[in-house]
Amino acid sequence: MDIIVVSIAALFASALTLFSGFGLGTLLMPVVAIFFPVEIAIAITAMVHLANNVFKVALLGKKASRSVLLGFGIPAVISAFLGALVLGWLSSVPSVFEYAAFGKQMQVSPLKLVVGMLILAFVALELSPRFSSIAVDRKYLPYGGVVSGFFGGLSGHQGAFRSMFLLKIGLSKEEFVATGVMLAVMVDMSRMLIYGWEMSGQRHAVQWPLVIAASVSAFIGAYFGSKLLKKITIKSIQVVVSVLLVVVSLGLMSGVL
Repeated sequence: MDIIVVSIAALFASALTLFSGFGLGTLLMPVVAIFFPVEIAIAITAMVHLANNVFKVALLGKKASRSVLLGFGIPAVISAFLGALVLGWLSSVPSVFEYAAFGKQMQVSPLKLVVGMLILAFVALELSPRFSSIAVDRKYLPYGGVVSGFFGGLSGHQGAFRSMFLLKIGLSKEEFVATGVMLAVMVDMSRMLIYGWEMSGQRHAVQWPLVIAASVSAFIGAYFGSKLLKKITIKSIQVVVSVLLVVVSLGLMSGVL
């Protein structure tokens, strides 16, 4: 059942990323977190995210801006290591508090609180016209890489800050898309080194058939999304996705998920 649900979620999440403004990781991780601990869910989502972006790199990678990959990407890779290490540390911190509800013992961990708050924060950022209109000078690209990479390593939320720094530095549409995908792959590979090392003692927790099925579903979703969802209002998708993400974030922060 978990493979079916996560694969369906990956398919729709991949399609919705073309229209909603949210990244695949933002939409998929909360679904995976229903079946796995949050730190495992983030790692599994990172694998699917990496596979999906490698697929895109094969199509678009040649058009990426090398100067941006160096100026933004290298700081992002380094800070992604740090974010992934913080994630590992948070996963080992005991629960903040526990309570009984619905006949179950609920546990609220620091990791769930942090990830829940990050989801809420990034929902607000993605829907904010003021945030999306912010233009940052090219000389600040290394700082953007640090911020984007750190949050990418910590929870997978890297797209909002990456776009803020890349949108208005003179890249063509093709360069913007290709560079964004290449940067995402660089951050994913960086954080996967830490995730893999920290999960080496619990390899059984990762269901590889689920990862493969979700990755294939994400490919399919990206392909058909561009063909089947053109008539749907972008704003309506953003609102629906935002509401669902808020519900999930509150579930994490309350210990229900």
